Amino acid sequence: MKTLAVLCATAILSLGAVAVSAQALIDKGFVSGWNVMVDPSFGNGCLIQTVYQDYSIVRIGYDATGNRGYFVVFHKGWGDIEKGKKYDITFDLDGQKYDAVATGFVQDQVPGAGVFFTDREFIHSIAQKKVMTVYNQAGEQVIAIDLKGSAKALDYARKCQAAEG
Repeated sequence: MKTLAVLCATAILSLGAVAVSAQALIDKGFVSGWNVMVDPSFGNGCLIQTVYQDYSIVRIGYDATGNRGYFVVFHKGWGDIEKGKKYDITFDLDGQKYDAVATGFVQDQVPGAGVFFTDREFIHSIAQKKVMTVYNQAGEQVIAIDLKGSAKALDYARKCQAAEG
């Protein structure tokens, strides 16, 4: 397995965890099955988001305050996640596994885990894949995310980020 460099200070990650639901997202449109949005909590970082029938939410985007990329998965399958706490998780992109340290989030009582990475271009590597499968700290599958349309949606998010400055 590869280890994803998640090199951000604990304080910054904790602040990001608190900020994720502190301000409402700004909708910028719908592209290929994903909403393109701006998150004021992350320095007007642009992101793509999709919502599943079971109310799971997946976000992939830019944290402009930390000059980093991220993905966050809100899903009941996480179990008892605490906001701001760190969790060792694994995610798989079309068969290639990555170990990562995720930060806990909670939105509308739904637990979430977010992975931040300093290589913002890693977002585009995700978008070039077909499926991202995310596993909890016990190694159990939380969700398999169909990445169809994410490349086109992230192209719009990239343009959005350029416009946000």
